[in-house]
Amino acid sequence: MGRRGMNFLAAGALLFSLALVGCSSSEDVQDAEYSDTPGMSDPLENVNRAVFGFNRKVDDFVIYPVINGYRFVVPSPARKGVTNLLDHLQNPVYLANQLLQGDLEGAGRVTFRSIVNTFVGFGGVMDVAGYEGYEKMPEDFGQTLAVWGVDHGPYIVVPFLGPSSARDYAGYFVDSFFDPLRWYWFNIDEEHLYYTKMGVRYLDLRNNLKDTLQELEASSIDYYASVRSTYYQAREAAANDKKEVATGQDSVPYFPEYED
Repeated sequence: MGRRGMNFLAAGALLFSLALVGCSSSEDVQDAEYSDTPGMSDPLENVNRAVFGFNRKVDDFVIYPVINGYRFVVPSPARKGVTNLLDHLQNPVYLANQLLQGDLEGAGRVTFRSIVNTFVGFGGVMDVAGYEGYEKMPEDFGQTLAVWGVDHGPYIVVPFLGPSSARDYAGYFVDSFFDPLRWYWFNIDEEHLYYTKMGVRYLDLRNNLKDTLQELEASSIDYYASVRSTYYQAREAAANDKKEVATGQDSVPYFPEYED
């Protein structure tokens, strides 16, 4: 493993450590005034709000101009193809989490989608399976932990990466570490391909969320609290939907995935 690979692991370990620190640092912020979103504790609210403000500046002066340029240069159908391909490349991670959650039907759906879109959808650029009614079921290790009964832990806002919870940031780290493409590219000393994929995935995610977040900001009295609440509801919906597969309970309210 090259130096760049070790740098990535160090960065991942730092991120994971930050999530764990959030679990144990409530004593340092006992004097802070904060209001939790029901079901989501935010003991680091003062720090989180400062980071949130920093991220907004980065968005306004760096991220959004880049996204505007991306949209100007790349037409909408091509951007949709990028989203489809990146999602297709995540299918091994989705499959692993479906199996860890004990959802064999979901695992079968992911496998079917992967086969169809590989051979009929030009390697995943077109979501042919989705057109036929087999919608994608993105599953991450944060959702797996939720299905196993692990609580969110404290809400955390990380510079550049944005809001999440201790549980979900730990889940994202596990997913990235065990991505088969990561292991393959690192083993053939082509780490730059993995970093490129990460960068493009980040740009794609921010592009798909840009309009929704700007609408939320325009309609919010407290944008920070609105984002925290929306994040909590979306993650609860994803986890509860999976739990209902096993329990047979009624479905929960639907929170859409915002894409082009």
